[in-house]
Amino acid sequence: MTDTILMALILIPCLIIAIVFHEVAHGWTALALGDPTAKEQRRLSLNPLRHVDPVGTLLVPGALALFGGPVFGWAKPVPVNARRLNNPRYGMMVVAAAGPATNILLAFIGAVITGVAWGVSGSDLPDWAMTAFASFIMINAFLAFFNLLPLPPFDGSHIVGGLLPRSMAVQWQKLQQLGMLLIIVLIAATWAFPNSGIIEHVVLPPVQWIVERFFGLADGIANAIRG
Repeated sequence: MTDTILMALILIPCLIIAIVFHEVAHGWTALALGDPTAKEQRRLSLNPLRHVDPVGTLLVPGALALFGGPVFGWAKPVPVNARRLNNPRYGMMVVAAAGPATNILLAFIGAVITGVAWGVSGSDLPDWAMTAFASFIMINAFLAFFNLLPLPPFDGSHIVGGLLPRSMAVQWQKLQQLGMLLIIVLIAATWAFPNSGIIEHVVLPPVQWIVERFFGLADGIANAIRG
């Protein structure tokens, strides 16, 4: 029980930081490109309570964890009005990419901090601290690549929509209305077929690759500090 509580105390702050910065990045990017909707609705805040979705942030991850399924969820999306962007077609691509890019940046910062802490403390760095640093890096990397899935309503679907020819993009945009249904289907599939490797085969390979690069960076920084 103590180990479970400790892991919760480590993972929950990591998740909150990753999700909140991801969503706020969408809003700030939209504002920079001409859409103040998120600012008007007071969503450009790092207050986690402004971004909590009762279903996606609490109910779904809790249920998946309780029944042994792969745990994932989502926050309340930051509102973006494509029609208010200076260039709606390509603006939405940039806004969508800002979330995953921010998570990659956070993972990079986490790797740098890990390397410095490891280099300064050496073998004296507590196990819980290393677990926290590693979890922060992995959570941000996973969130980045998971959101790049080219399925509505994930960020990857908006990037694909901006790359498609206009005639196809219009039809693709209509699929965004089915976003919640597709999420339910994805959750049901991973839950019903836990050994199918839907997440493991699609999302985890790039996550593992970039996490290894970040751990290598941390190790290099630690070695440089130790001399």
